[in-house]
Amino acid sequence: MTVVEAKTNEKEQSCVDATCGCGTMWSLAQDFSVERLSVTTGERKGKLIEDFEVRARRIAATYARFYLEVERGGDPAKKGRFYWMALGAFASKTVACTLSLYRVKLLRWVTDGLGKGNFWLFCDISGWHWYYANHPLSFDACKESRSALAYDDNMKKLVQKLPWHAESLPVIKQLGISPHIRTGFAKVREFEATTDKKRAAKIQYEHLIAIANHEQGEVLQPLIYNEAWFSNSVAAQRFPVVNWFSPDVELVFSHACQTEKAAIKSVPPEGTKIEDFTSRMAWITKAADQFHLLMQESRSFMEGELRTMAGWVDMPDR
Repeated sequence: MTVVEAKTNEKEQSCVDATCGCGTMWSLAQDFSVERLSVTTGERKGKLIEDFEVRARRIAATYARFYLEVERGGDPAKKGRFYWMALGAFASKTVACTLSLYRVKLLRWVTDGLGKGNFWLFCDISGWHWYYANHPLSFDACKESRSALAYDDNMKKLVQKLPWHAESLPVIKQLGISPHIRTGFAKVREFEATTDKKRAAKIQYEHLIAIANHEQGEVLQPLIYNEAWFSNSVAAQRFPVVNWFSPDVELVFSHACQTEKAAIKSVPPEGTKIEDFTSRMAWITKAADQFHLLMQESRSFMEGELRTMAGWVDMPDR
């Protein structure tokens, strides 16, 4: 990270100002993401959690913590500004549930695809939110220059050890900004500035859709769905002959993996092609509508589920 040299003196508790450039700030954001998915192995040492399901649950916990404003840099008075994070928590929990199934574990290329997508999406999304939450004044100055290629030397070395880094970072443009991120965080600022509840709910929904377009179109589509081996496996889900190998696709708005309550789960409309961005986004938009309604009408229930998932943040490796 940034190193500053200063002359020694005899003054107690003296200090020197350190100016961190954008590269250093984005390195700190990356460090947060890696630390959250690691376990300590000794003093100032750690290793990534190996179990993909545990990673997914820690990711769900982190997303929930950002929404609930209990993550580093959180401000309870601004709860609701990171609206996508609430939906993202349920989505990552769904990934964890899928990875827990024995029949999915038999298909290593599917588990690798889910693990890769969830890991690098987390590095991308958590980085944006960590920076904004902790350093909102410099966020706008540095958001355009985010790039893994501009990390500090120590972070560059760490990134070289991260799974799938060589194949993933060029595909997702080195974690760089997209128009959807610009829109999404402009909506965050709008939400922070309004006191009108009806207007706030509209802003939240617009933020949600913007970030959803980023994560699906800029990260997951090029990273895993454009890979033939993964998209073919997803497409096979639609054929009864091989359906046994894949779980039912549904998004449950609960900390649980399954529910019989139709009101708190979203199932893809008939004919949805999950591997196709346009088709998948049509379902995700429908799910977002259902999520938004639940957050307006059943907020205490939804936030209770998010608090439960937030408790997974220190889940041990298996």
